[in-house]
Amino acid sequence: MAGGNSHHVVSNPKGGWGVKREGSGRALKVFDNQQEAVDFARHVTARQGGEVVIHSRDGRIRDKETYPPDPHPPKDRSQHRK
Repeated sequence: MAGGNSHHVVSNPKGGWGVKREGSGRALKVFDNQQEAVDFARHVTARQGGEVVIHSRDGRIRDKETYPPDPHPPKDRSQHRK
């Protein structure tokens, strides 16, 4: 799910971790650690519906969570690989 209800947890250039609404250049809020930022993003997104996108310090996407949870998530294909 993309769009205005997606929130990204990203490393802040001035230190800490920020939560940004998708498409915004500014953080809604900045936290000292990533877990606090993830918790805030989950809270905001759970109320509005959308997606939390968690980035690692280098900017790569580490995880995504959909709210409300997807009732039909994609199957984990790694279990079927040999």
